[in-house]
Amino acid sequence: MGVRRAVDIVLDIARKKGVRPIYTYGQLIHNPQTVELLRKQGIIPVSTIGEIDGGIVVIRAHGISPQERARLKEKGVVIVDATCPKVARVQAIIKKHAGEGYHVIIVGDGEHPEVSGLLGYAGPKGMVLGQGDNVDNFPPMDRVCVVAQTTQNAKRFDETVRSIVTRFPHAVIFNTICDSTERRQAEIKKMTSEIDAMVIVGGKNSANTKRLFEIARSQGTPSFHIETADELRHIDLAGAERIGVSAGASTPNWITDGVIDYLTFHLRGKKQRKMEWVYSAGFFAVQTDIYSALGAASLAVASMLLQGLRVSMLGMGIAALYVYAMHTINRLQDRHLGRITGGFREEIYIRHRKGYMTAAVSALFLALILSAALSVGAFICLFVISLLGVLYNVVVFPRSLKVKRLRDIPGSKNIFTAAAWGIVTTFIPAMEVTIHPTPPMVCAFLFVCSIVFVKSTLSDMMEVQSDRLVGRETIPVVMGEAKVRGLIKGIALFLAVMIIAAAGAGYIPMVGTALLISVFYIWICLELCDKRAQFSNAALEGIFGTNYIIAGVSAVLWFHIERFFT
Repeated sequence: MGVRRAVDIVLDIARKKGVRPIYTYGQLIHNPQTVELLRKQGIIPVSTIGEIDGGIVVIRAHGISPQERARLKEKGVVIVDATCPKVARVQAIIKKHAGEGYHVIIVGDGEHPEVSGLLGYAGPKGMVLGQGDNVDNFPPMDRVCVVAQTTQNAKRFDETVRSIVTRFPHAVIFNTICDSTERRQAEIKKMTSEIDAMVIVGGKNSANTKRLFEIARSQGTPSFHIETADELRHIDLAGAERIGVSAGASTPNWITDGVIDYLTFHLRGKKQRKMEWVYSAGFFAVQTDIYSALGAASLAVASMLLQGLRVSMLGMGIAALYVYAMHTINRLQDRHLGRITGGFREEIYIRHRKGYMTAAVSALFLALILSAALSVGAFICLFVISLLGVLYNVVVFPRSLKVKRLRDIPGSKNIFTAAAWGIVTTFIPAMEVTIHPTPPMVCAFLFVCSIVFVKSTLSDMMEVQSDRLVGRETIPVVMGEAKVRGLIKGIALFLAVMIIAAAGAGYIPMVGTALLISVFYIWICLELCDKRAQFSNAALEGIFGTNYIIAGVSAVLWFHIERFFT
């Protein structure tokens, strides 16, 4: 919580800073990848107060001493406090008891920035009891207060407290280890008895990550401390059937997710298990947007049945080819490709960039040919939205403006994606019959747009942390996760009401009521978001995209059942 809060504070400042420089006094968090991404957004870490020249100074999550805060105030800078609330609580305990005449013993690492800041609140009455230090070396003291560095080893703290109480029986003890840290340590001890290998993810300069690694290794389980998924290439885990993954407090979700995705795909691919080819094929389909193309074809089927049209293979093919082409082209044009390492898609796109670009351009060209075979109006419509899709990542506005590309418009990705899918799966297939909008066409368009918008937004909710770090302004980044959940629930309710009302009024065939299954599936996906730690990003992406397939299959089944009984 404290780490996420610190990063969010800094990113919010960066969006509104104007021309003032932003400094973090020390590394904001102990994660090199995050610090480097923040630096690219103009957030500069400094190691001394003398390096600061005006502007805004953010106090790191570890906190600082009162003396350092006073020096910052003397510089006349704007101070923003991103101290973790758990650390701030320890500071308050020390300040209170030191003021009442207590000697303060801090159980922790003397060189850690958090402990350095805590000592400043204790003044001359503060002392550190680190690993290997002996409490018997302390002078006689009447009143003693004991606190812990928030990321300390819980077992070591308990052992140290016993030795302190033996020496100072009346000592006041405060277990100030962060509950998140304690939970992770306890989880690792439990996990190591059930697994063949343990992977700890986090910065090599992160004390609490190193502590997790030491705990895992002390349990006798082969354990590995890595910073990113790339390091797994040099680790032999082929003999491990069950692998545990945990991460330090300062490890962002996008790095941990990348490790899980790597392990999920690469290790399963090395094992010969029943139906392994099914999993590998499914992963590849999701990874390369083939699954999205199948989803577009399924939505085209649902849309055609909803409009009372015959199912056209031509319409399905145009939708599938267009979606595959646009998704692939825009991923390859993304200026952030390669800056967030470990994503389940990035590796294959970077390695085979030319091949995928060739495939995407060929798919788009074929989609245009098929649309011309359908009708002139379909060709013109597809050409226009294809042009807009290709220009999405290209600078089209004056460089003097903040918005230089279509993608720079906040939330544009989710809105434009939904609109493009709606057009290619609803309007274009209908142009074989008519170019005039009809009530069924409008209902089909709203259904597809809503389903695609929800799926796109759910996917972005999984990546909100990395999107904020690289400056992407998706709907979840702009609105916040809580409001987005409310928006998705509202869309699901709107779809349910629209389908029931339109079917009841005779505006759409009764086959439309089958699409209520897709509306219900939205609620399932929202529930899965709360359990996302149990799934890889690739698995969640596939689960969310399955709603397109559900729409198509349920519409086809209803259509044939209805025909059978009539």
